[in-house]
Amino acid sequence: MPLALYALTAGAFGIGVTEFVIMGLLLEVSADLGVSISAAGLLITGYALGVVAGAPLLGALTGRWPRKTLLMALMVVFTLGNLACALAPDYWTLMAARVLTAFAHASFFGIGSVVATGLVAPRRKASAIAIMFTGLTVANILGVPFGTWLGQAFGWRATFWAVTLIGLAAIAVIALLVPREEKAEASDSAGNGLAVLARPQVWLGLLTTVLSWVGVFAAFTYIAPILTQVTGFPETAVSPILLVFGVGLIAGNLLGGRLADLRLVPAVLGTLLALAAALFLLGFAVNDRLLAVLAIGLFGAAAFSTVPPLQMWVLEKAEGAGQGLASSFNIAAFNLGNATGAWLGGLVIDHGPGLAALPLVAGLVPIAALGVALASIRLERAAALVPRGCA
Repeated sequence: MPLALYALTAGAFGIGVTEFVIMGLLLEVSADLGVSISAAGLLITGYALGVVAGAPLLGALTGRWPRKTLLMALMVVFTLGNLACALAPDYWTLMAARVLTAFAHASFFGIGSVVATGLVAPRRKASAIAIMFTGLTVANILGVPFGTWLGQAFGWRATFWAVTLIGLAAIAVIALLVPREEKAEASDSAGNGLAVLARPQVWLGLLTTVLSWVGVFAAFTYIAPILTQVTGFPETAVSPILLVFGVGLIAGNLLGGRLADLRLVPAVLGTLLALAAALFLLGFAVNDRLLAVLAIGLFGAAAFSTVPPLQMWVLEKAEGAGQGLASSFNIAAFNLGNATGAWLGGLVIDHGPGLAALPLVAGLVPIAALGVALASIRLERAAALVPRGCA
């Protein structure tokens, strides 16, 4: 894999830390800014909504930009957003800075996916995407725990100062290592980019992504109370168990990329089925401590094994024209799934069968995603049978 790919991984690491580290600093933020914990929690929601809004907005405004220039500009936005978070004097300024930072998220991963696939041979494209997303998984395992410790030890602003430095480092390595295009691709112009969104296959791919990650976050958002209140672990055991989940993320991400390189469609269908199976297994394993830990690791592996195949699938449905925009929309789809999954999980806990049944209910959603993927395949095959003159 070329060094330029690891420059993208560095940017992904910084963005991953920014997205998730706030979860471990809610108490510090709420106490310092004089807001409730639930209000501090809305900083997570605001970020997710910023990701969803940023994909179409920046996609339309920057469609003709050279990709390296756009990647560097996005990292500048990311860095300035984190600097604004570190300096925020009040809650609403911090919220605005979080949303600003989130605007760079979808476009960076979307354009980065396109750039990553262009750096390698065709048979390694999905693996290249997986390498870039490894930055996100490592952020969860190492960056977020360290950022949480840093914020608890030296104040939550110290964490955002540290991420600002990560952003500066990412700008430098992208500038140094990512090759520059002579000119922007014509297919990435705003008009052609938006035209790709008229394709049913693209929208079915996006819907598949949303549904798959509704299932992931319906369970993962509430994994700590599941482990403590259902399985019976002490609170001190949650962090080590989440490390098991994180190791599963890395393994599943790399495996998903490899499988997608071998055969994309079976990889999409197989990883969705594996995700549903892992959630069902977790649902039956939560009453046994050893089985629960093993199931958590398998859940992490199955969850991120879906990412490279789903990202590659949407890129293929875009068929060259507007790939950057379609790819960015798919990143937004992951985040929409995150937010919807957290809401669904709360609904199941408050008005459904309860916390213990949450993994089982969550496992039904990837089955729905699998149904959408099968419908997309059937539609594509039917279209291929129509003679060109009759289309």
